[in-house]
Amino acid sequence: MSTPFYVSPQQAMADRAEYARKGIARGRSLVVLQYADGIVFVGENPSRALHKFSEIYDRIGFAAAGKYNEYENLRIGGVRYADLRGYTYDRDDVTARGLANVYAQTLGTIFSSAAEKPYEVELVVAEVGAEPEGDQIYRLPHDGSIVDEHGSVAVGGNAEQISTFLDQRHRDGMTLAEALKLAVQALSRDPNGSEREIPAERLEVAVLDRTRPQQRKFKRIVGRQLARLLEADGGSAPTDAPSDTEEGEGGESAAATDAPKSTDSGGDVE
Repeated sequence: MSTPFYVSPQQAMADRAEYARKGIARGRSLVVLQYADGIVFVGENPSRALHKFSEIYDRIGFAAAGKYNEYENLRIGGVRYADLRGYTYDRDDVTARGLANVYAQTLGTIFSSAAEKPYEVELVVAEVGAEPEGDQIYRLPHDGSIVDEHGSVAVGGNAEQISTFLDQRHRDGMTLAEALKLAVQALSRDPNGSEREIPAERLEVAVLDRTRPQQRKFKRIVGRQLARLLEADGGSAPTDAPSDTEEGEGGESAAATDAPKSTDSGGDVE
């Protein structure tokens, strides 16, 4: 009778972590930054249907890097959790901290389970407050840990270099145009130090705008408005032009985001 092959728990966890990190690194990076009036999400994404950024609830946004089918399942679960908690208790009881804890438990359980492979995803959950001091940004790596971030955060393949670039240049009180330009500069830097141009049509941009009169603060920035912000010199262009933006994620209920416009059999959103 042959002796079973033994792998120490430490080595098994290290191998699973390395597997997840390699999967995440194959996807393009994204950044989340605070600016004067809220939080902006910026990423390179040529697809117009498979989104990296989504609305979870009134003041809460979701960003993810890695395998689309895996983080889409997590997004849908987050929407259902938020809708149920808001309906059962109160809308103010739905918070980014609570949602991050739910995601951390899910990711941690999957990562430590030997019955299935770890998720190849890295998440960011952000909540915009009534004032800048109330903004919350949480980064959740593949192992289910929670990192409380301030100012800026990058996830994805080139996250470490991008984070260093942002930490040196990001400041409190930036306008939306300034934050957007800084994010694009960070994303355009290759690992070898060179820079490339990312056209506006390959960018996915969304904001949690605390100045919006609506209860729901999430919206996408596309088209002419995005081009104006990228070309702006110092000031911030208005962010409520209905002809250039996509209001929230659908109808009155955040549950409208449960079904993506297009499906993917797996793989990264490139």
